[in-house]
Amino acid sequence: MGIGKIVSAEQIERFRRDGFVVVPGLLTDKELDRFGAAVDRAVRDRGRHDHRRLEEKSPYEQSFTQCINLWEDHPDVLPLTFHPEISRAAALLIGVRVLRLWHDQALYKDAGGRYTEPHQDQPYWPMDEPDTLTAWIPFDGSTHENGCMGYVPGSHRAGVRRFVNIFTADEKVRILEEPAIAGVPPVYVEVPRGAVAFHHGLTVHLAKPNRSSRVRRVHTMIYFRDGATRTRPFVHPSVDRPGIKVGEPIASDLTPIVWPRAEGDWPRPPRMPLTPALERLNQHGALPEVK
Repeated sequence: MGIGKIVSAEQIERFRRDGFVVVPGLLTDKELDRFGAAVDRAVRDRGRHDHRRLEEKSPYEQSFTQCINLWEDHPDVLPLTFHPEISRAAALLIGVRVLRLWHDQALYKDAGGRYTEPHQDQPYWPMDEPDTLTAWIPFDGSTHENGCMGYVPGSHRAGVRRFVNIFTADEKVRILEEPAIAGVPPVYVEVPRGAVAFHHGLTVHLAKPNRSSRVRRVHTMIYFRDGATRTRPFVHPSVDRPGIKVGEPIASDLTPIVWPRAEGDWPRPPRMPLTPALERLNQHGALPEVK
């Protein structure tokens, strides 16, 4: 299958120049209905013990409900997380031959949910290799009203790598004041239903509040180049659960190869226990329950 069947040469060039691109038509209506229902069920299951109203949640949780590694404990989500055309598109965009899954996650922004602060993804991950990207799938499409994403074009190439503490929302928009990107306005992108938005791990991005009456339902997959190593000791489930130490390759059943992989050749969920530190963080279903 030629490149143009998945992504075009122009889309690849745009992604590498701007750090983001929208690829239309990667999912059919039938797939969106099936996978959207599967992720809905998974998010409800993860949050079954959380009865808080939106205003009772932390600012971070008011931006979105986050459920990580749904492929691991909800089998109906697994074919979406390992969708072969999306995985291949990601590999072509980032320009690597073998791609691994860092983790998947649902990001459901409730009606009335607040905006998401501008940040980069990669500073949250204990790896230095820059060959990382995220596939962002809005099941109903994203609009300015329901919380579409904005991206600072070229920010992945600007030499900026800054941890933004969006968990307590205390840094507001300061990353936009970095000299290398100051004055470059975010480009807000509406994503039509069936399309997938990809952004680089170092692209500064944010999201509008959800001013609609419906939940903005999004599922994402984060990818990284096979051969990357853990370079930092801070806690992250993708490396702490399998016991990967600083300096070791990030390769385990929890971060399996997504491309190349034959359709239907799904990995077996490893069901690795959470560490005590992660158990303490997992109060509202963000991570799998492993018995």
